[in-house]
Amino acid sequence: MNQSDVEHLGGELYRSMLSKSTVPPLTDRVPNITIDDAYNISRHYLDLRLRENRETVVGKKIGVTSAAVQSMLGVYSPDFGFLTDAMQFSNGDVPIGQLIQPRAEAEIAFRLKKMLRGPGITTGDVLAATDSVMACFEIVDSRIENWKIKIQDTVADNASCGVFVVSDMHADASDLDLAACKARVYKNGKFLSEGEGAAVQGSPLASIAWLANTLGELGVALEAGELLLSGSLVPLEPIVPGDVMSMNIEGIGSLNLNFVE
Repeated sequence: MNQSDVEHLGGELYRSMLSKSTVPPLTDRVPNITIDDAYNISRHYLDLRLRENRETVVGKKIGVTSAAVQSMLGVYSPDFGFLTDAMQFSNGDVPIGQLIQPRAEAEIAFRLKKMLRGPGITTGDVLAATDSVMACFEIVDSRIENWKIKIQDTVADNASCGVFVVSDMHADASDLDLAACKARVYKNGKFLSEGEGAAVQGSPLASIAWLANTLGELGVALEAGELLLSGSLVPLEPIVPGDVMSMNIEGIGSLNLNFVE
């Protein structure tokens, strides 16, 4: 794929985000699109957000890490995206009116105290570089119509990023068995789902190591101070304004969100 095609498709996704509209799957229109093409499209889409919207990168996210999410989306390989300041909201009222087809997921977020640069990063390296972990709701969204995605579509779409919220409560990861930490999620006052840290590649530490090593091959580091979202512990749940969702992750923290227009 040439640079002109990359910029055209990246611009299309950016304009879709601004207009709250969807586009046909890229994989239907460009059958030979590769993962590398998709990441190049994603980076152009991100560059437009940084340049035109004056957003700044605050972290990175891993997507499609658990069997539940992979089966739901029909995508069977992890991907990654970039988080910006415009995506982050506080506990409480969270506006989702600017999103197109949002779905909520519960995850464990990491805050780094030192840089990680792959390849060769281990789970021990991740633990040593982690300042704290927090409960997180990520509200994923897709600019691809009807979530009809293959891995190249979600990669190009910045890993289907929407918005996210991390808890004010922080925990020391070295005091926890992150693979065994259980999240319980509630929607509109009723129990919805639960899952353990082991749902994401066996451990959230392994998920972050994968991210560090994958990005390292592209010359990108996980920087000190960044937020990292390690992947959903539970199936994705569609939401609309008026929904209320809460969760607790054992030993880590809780969140209560009211979704508003």
